[in-house]
Amino acid sequence: MSQDVKEKMESKAKPEDAKTGAAAQRVVDPDYLILEAPRKKEFITGSEAAKESVRRANVDIAIAYPITPQSETMQQVGYLYAEGYIKDYYRGEEEIGVMSAVAGASRAGVRVLTATAGPGLMRGLEQIVSWPGGRLPSMLLVMCRVVNAPLAIQPDNIEISYLLNSGGIVLHGENQQDFYDYPLIGFMVGEKPEVTLPVAVAVDGFFVTHARGWVSMPAEDIKLPPRDCYHEAVPMMDNENPPIRISRDSPIQKSNFISYQMHAAWQQEIWAAQERAKKWLNRWLGGLIEVVNPGAKTMIVASGAAVSQGREAVRQATEKGLDVGLIKIKSIRPFPTEELTEALEHAEKIVIPEFNYVGWLAKEVKAAIDRTDRIIAGPRVFGGMTMPTELILETISASE
Repeated sequence: MSQDVKEKMESKAKPEDAKTGAAAQRVVDPDYLILEAPRKKEFITGSEAAKESVRRANVDIAIAYPITPQSETMQQVGYLYAEGYIKDYYRGEEEIGVMSAVAGASRAGVRVLTATAGPGLMRGLEQIVSWPGGRLPSMLLVMCRVVNAPLAIQPDNIEISYLLNSGGIVLHGENQQDFYDYPLIGFMVGEKPEVTLPVAVAVDGFFVTHARGWVSMPAEDIKLPPRDCYHEAVPMMDNENPPIRISRDSPIQKSNFISYQMHAAWQQEIWAAQERAKKWLNRWLGGLIEVVNPGAKTMIVASGAAVSQGREAVRQATEKGLDVGLIKIKSIRPFPTEELTEALEHAEKIVIPEFNYVGWLAKEVKAAIDRTDRIIAGPRVFGGMTMPTELILETISASE
């Protein structure tokens, strides 16, 4: 048999339309992908976990600008574009330009992703805080690092405090698993008609992004449904809703009493939309908080990487016969005020470890619960320092 005949026979045996990779993906219900689909564990970095999340997120466009430690994550996302999992991908000129482009993409009705860190977030913040007011669903991955002088690239999550009053949803992941799960959940929640808000998924840089952990993921051949931009609170801009219609809206633009009233009502609606997001966050996050040893007299309250240190502190405290529990806060905005109040009702002592100097989480907890005299606002480490569990245990013991 000649080589030509053999090749023709083999080509007929293999259908030319056999699909692989991105072409083989099928859309499934979000409940199935997030909650029900069989999963396999892989030992990967946080950046790789975010990449795998985006692979299954049915993203239309990703816009990037490099800054440590998020550059590696967006490089991974670039590979997905090359493999056909993302329709468009490009690098902006700088952060303000990237965040402006994200707004434009979201207004056009597509599912859009970007990422930033530290000073990059600060530079793009003017645009980022305009997204909620524009009711622009989008995904912002934040890999936290130092923003204070002297400048450093070390982990420090003080930048989350700058996002808290932007009007958008803010989720704070503990580990690589969260960095896989939270973006998928965030896309679906932010695009709900009654929500229609951007979502920021933050993790503590390097501790999560560059370290490896076990991540459970479903198969690569399934993905989320596409964005349904015609059923959101504010329609996207197209030939029926051109940009000029916004700029000529005189009751909003003119400086008269009705504009003040309308602007105030608009802001109230943004925060109300956050509250409406709780229904979906509870469904797919499994609750806004996680409670370990719920009856303990001393409760550690933490978010992000501090949760992992809190878990180990609870284990060590239990070995020593101490009555210590833990509350993991998954959603910073909307803040789980009711859930936290109930979970801390019995607590005699509340310890709040943080990876930042200002203690933004302690401030949030103090604003949410009664009897703030129970709160120990610390320990805190910052500028890239780690948090030994002994530091948490010493804080608990020192208050006895």
